Amino acid sequence: MLGEEEVVVLDVKPVDLHGVIYRDVTVTFPDRSVGQARLGPEGVPADLQTGEVVLATKVVNMIVSLRRP
Repeated sequence: MLGEEEVVVLDVKPVDLHGVIYRDVTVTFPDRSVGQARLGPEGVPADLQTGEVVLATKVVNMIVSLRRP
């Protein structure tokens, strides 16, 4: 099950794992539910900001990447 959905970024926190910067991202969906994901640098737009509207790619209900529309 693969899909995309427009979300609003609630929080973005960098996490250093063995020298690679990941992002812990919290988003809200149109139905007001909240989702979280830890994404690598390839899965998050550069300089992602709180309040930004982005497209979340989901696989089996897990967020695997975010991109700007």
